[in-house]
Amino acid sequence: MAIIKDEIDIRVRYAETDQMGVVHHGNYALYLEMARIEWLRKLGISYKKMEEDGVGLPVVSLAINFKKSALYDDVIKVKTQLKKRPTALVEFEYEILNDLSQILCTANVVLAFVDFNTKRPTRPPKYFLDALDN
Repeated sequence: MAIIKDEIDIRVRYAETDQMGVVHHGNYALYLEMARIEWLRKLGISYKKMEEDGVGLPVVSLAINFKKSALYDDVIKVKTQLKKRPTALVEFEYEILNDLSQILCTANVVLAFVDFNTKRPTRPPKYFLDALDN
């Protein structure tokens, strides 16, 4: 399996900032989720279909290290990378950069594949693993 990377651009919206125009720290988790959903989509995997098939991906660990602030109307780049081949867990590493290519933060997110019926961890769907191999 090759290390699979992706990146997306997001323009910071006014509602995501405080009175000083600085992005509130809670919004970074949303940016990471947006990037992860696009990573899946570009791999040919629909998160919606995976849920319809009875498999969810709840977050079990989220770590963010902040370096600089993102500001209102900035275009930030979120880089997503799968850390290793998933088992019952899947782990992503992230970098968020500003338009000067300065690192705003780094992050690590671990999610668990969970069977909606049993509420227990499960293996990734076969089509998920197949997509990683292509």
